[in-house]
Amino acid sequence: MQEYQPRFKFARRVLFPYTGEEPLTRAQEVRVIVSWATIFPVALLIGTLPIVALFSSNASLQKIGLILLLVFVGGIVIFGLMAWFVVFMINRSARLFQLQRQRAQKSAGTSDFSGGRYGS
Repeated sequence: MQEYQPRFKFARRVLFPYTGEEPLTRAQEVRVIVSWATIFPVALLIGTLPIVALFSSNASLQKIGLILLLVFVGGIVIFGLMAWFVVFMINRSARLFQLQRQRAQKSAGTSDFSGGRYGS
């Protein structure tokens, strides 16, 4: 009996599990944007914690909270916009791919009885 092998690695399955051959639905678009806008800023926030702890030994708790909040909100904005752009480009290329496939099927369906290239 053959074991099920996931098609993509874990990170790819979480961040962008779609093939790109079909345009994404609205729900899929929202899922990608929300996952990018939460996973990456959380990682950025966790990476910032040791730096803030190291350099702000005499800073107030409010200042530290403000720095961490700015890092998190900035990450949400930056990675949310990046995810939106990726979704936009993937949908655009998928639509072009579908259009190209439709044109190829349409041209394959027509016959070449008209006399060749110059119509003679």
